[in-house]
Amino acid sequence: MPHPPAPITIVNVGYRSTNYWVISAGASRLLVDIGWPGTLGMLKANLRQMGVPLHELRYALATHYHIDHAGLAEELKRAGVPLLVLDVQTPAIPLMKRWTKPSDHYVEITENGNVVISFAQSRQLLRQMGIGGEILSTPGHTEHCVSLLLDDGSAFTGDLPPEAMAFDNPVALASWRLLRSKGARRVYPAHGPVRLIDVE
Repeated sequence: MPHPPAPITIVNVGYRSTNYWVISAGASRLLVDIGWPGTLGMLKANLRQMGVPLHELRYALATHYHIDHAGLAEELKRAGVPLLVLDVQTPAIPLMKRWTKPSDHYVEITENGNVVISFAQSRQLLRQMGIGGEILSTPGHTEHCVSLLLDDGSAFTGDLPPEAMAFDNPVALASWRLLRSKGARRVYPAHGPVRLIDVE
């Protein structure tokens, strides 16, 4: 059964210059971007500091599969947090290990415990959590980049290049046009501060 509506809150539990966002509807919570490999203790400490119990994370969603965004995915799954994967992202997951060294302590992501959905299914899954919004395909940094767009206009865009820096990246510019057309108003990026989106 869907949760009764609760006010949406957003907190940043990031570290190492990367933002990791927890979107909460009461005690129903979604983690957007997942942490560097080998840093589960740091993520847990930041969650505690922000008053977010680990067991209340319903899913962890990587905007894309680079080590600073999905490096803790398997460790979080082992701690009881399912990995929410868009079907277009599945081919990128096994490629992650190419970018890691033994000193990274990366735990390779398995298929076990992954919840794979299509973009069309995202709104219903979020609604079941009490969160109004959808997940969109927003390539421009990688082909498999996704963004979470809440109905209040909050957009969690990962490493999608800012429009001002994407003048030579037509794919990224098209992603920004999509986000604006769907009502994006505030950008919660993976790096840097929250900012307002330019509205045409």
